[in-house]
Amino acid sequence: MARASIIGRQEIETTATVIRPYLRVTPVAELDGEDVGEAEAALKRLKGEVARRELEALLSGEADDFDTFLEVHAGAGGTESQDWANMLLRMYTRWAEQHGYKIEYLEETAGEEAGIKSATIQVKGHNAYGWLKSEDGVHRLVRISPFDSNARRHTSFASIAVYPVIDDRIVIDIKEADVRTDTMRSGGAGGQHVNKTESAVRLTHIPTGIAVVCQAERSQHKNRAQAWKMLRARLYEREIKRREAQAVAEQAAKTDIGWGHQIRSYVLQPYQMVKDLRTGVSTSNTGAVLDGDLDDFMAAALAQKAFGEEPKQVEDVE
Repeated sequence: MARASIIGRQEIETTATVIRPYLRVTPVAELDGEDVGEAEAALKRLKGEVARRELEALLSGEADDFDTFLEVHAGAGGTESQDWANMLLRMYTRWAEQHGYKIEYLEETAGEEAGIKSATIQVKGHNAYGWLKSEDGVHRLVRISPFDSNARRHTSFASIAVYPVIDDRIVIDIKEADVRTDTMRSGGAGGQHVNKTESAVRLTHIPTGIAVVCQAERSQHKNRAQAWKMLRARLYEREIKRREAQAVAEQAAKTDIGWGHQIRSYVLQPYQMVKDLRTGVSTSNTGAVLDGDLDDFMAAALAQKAFGEEPKQVEDVE
């Protein structure tokens, strides 16, 4: 209770700091056109801030305020899906940067010709998991392929997995005998995000089949420690979802990275449309979305879950 009251006071003080600049009162007679424009802009910013804080008030889940791991996995389709996975990784890193979150690259496996087969990042900051958890699922892309000499339209799939970074106060008991450890050479694109050393570590939890990979450091010891942290986080997230009946359906939707399981479709040709198939939220500004403008999609999914609403039956785009 003490922790909750401290957080409450901090939120009130932060909100007061945000609102205070908008409370300057000017007599109507002294207002000119420029003042009116400034007032309207200030009111718009204030309304946006209030709306965001209303949504953040809904982030009451057990792990919502934690940092988060985010994994990207390319679906079937080779280069097409691997390029799409790389586009999604960029989209989420841009979103995180725009919201002041810090990003650490933990694993990246390059595609055969372009893009990535998989990648794992850690997003650090208040409510990182709470915001990003709604992005967990399969994402579908429709476009004219830049890799097809006949300029045909292709459909690609990639999946996003989001799970919280747990702190030391939460104890997850894992028997070492239940975990298989494999070491390997780092398989990233080289130089930009990871080190090309023979220090990558993969841990596989045999009873559940959950596997994590870390290759962020040159030291195998450090990678092993980080991989154990990731594995504990995955098992903790699994337990949270087990407690939530609604999460059962979410997990089932991720069983295949392909048609019929997507949570959102991104169509770039012959028209432009991004549409969420759970909430119905859509936009034709695909460029902004791929540059990280995801707040409307996240907010709708967050509100839907917070109020206990069932996902809508939304028709997909062609």
